[in-house]
Amino acid sequence: MLGRGIDQVLPHPGDPRLAEPWVSDARAYVEMAEAVNGPVSRADGYDGPWGDLMAELRATGPDAWVLNLETSVTRADGFAPGKSVHYRMNPANVPCLTAVRPDVCALANNHVLDFGRDGLAETLDSLGAAGLRTAGAGVDAAEAWRPVRVVLRSASSGTGSTSRHGPRLLVFSIGFPSSGIPLDWAAGPDLSGVALASAPSPAAAADLVSRMRAARRPGDLTAVSVHWGSNWGYRVPPEHIRFAHALVDGGADLVHGHSSHHPRPLEVHHGRLILYGCGDLVDDYEGISGHEQYRSDLRILYTARLDGATGALRGLRLTPFQARRLTLHRARLRDAYWLRAALTRHGSPFSTTLAVGSDGVLTLTPGKRGV
Repeated sequence: MLGRGIDQVLPHPGDPRLAEPWVSDARAYVEMAEAVNGPVSRADGYDGPWGDLMAELRATGPDAWVLNLETSVTRADGFAPGKSVHYRMNPANVPCLTAVRPDVCALANNHVLDFGRDGLAETLDSLGAAGLRTAGAGVDAAEAWRPVRVVLRSASSGTGSTSRHGPRLLVFSIGFPSSGIPLDWAAGPDLSGVALASAPSPAAAADLVSRMRAARRPGDLTAVSVHWGSNWGYRVPPEHIRFAHALVDGGADLVHGHSSHHPRPLEVHHGRLILYGCGDLVDDYEGISGHEQYRSDLRILYTARLDGATGALRGLRLTPFQARRLTLHRARLRDAYWLRAALTRHGSPFSTTLAVGSDGVLTLTPGKRGV
């Protein structure tokens, strides 16, 4: 969530005006963060919000790096009606994204059209001009539902080659109204918008499985990035579980769920990883009170190792960070244990257990169920 308050601490802050009933200026979110943890630096360049995450990315060197980009990237003024929260980042601050160079930005979420279809058009143009690939939104339904095909770096011939003929990860992005996406944001045959399904139903799962099978070629892996559900709480709705299971049973190798502002339980189903809610990684919520029991200041970078031949999960690192002064710091060991306790307790229906290493990194130890 690189808009609003985060945008205001980057080198080219955009228009700070907001249409919220409680805050009218995005700089107020910076001030709230400062009231909690002290002065926020405006001199850290474009990589400031990522903080210690930069070193972790360099150390792990992922073959594919996927994130949910939950903001519009535009100078547009037209606030989307019927919404109380709007996110935008100045296109001049796109180097904040290129600093971490994601392979895919998933856009099927409830903020990418916060400034209308003109804002979406500028978002797509701004990201495309920076060489950033997007899924889940487009100039029409065909583009919004089309997966991004990522050539896996280290898997290609074992040499790090990025030949377009190497093994690929297909990334689909889809959203649901339960996350706050208005129904009229859906892309149509001649209408820009997001890949939006009305509900995580068997029919929606069957449609997406059909799209996956049509796009795959032998040797491909498939990930589905899903924006769904409420912002707070650990309960995973049964319809989310059924939908995720149907995707895995239909050929998905990983389900990347998000919308909640804190991490939710995860599951290994038939050897495939399902993240029901990753939580936020970067946002401007640091000074907002009211949900302290969820420790939304704690953030996780998920690094999954999949079997290149079968797609089965071979390992999972959960690197915890803490947001302070609108940047990410490696979390303390006691905070890693807090996360393990919360995710293990609330993940008990999925037989999910986590271990904590001396470096504070959590690792997944799948239970018997679903493995």
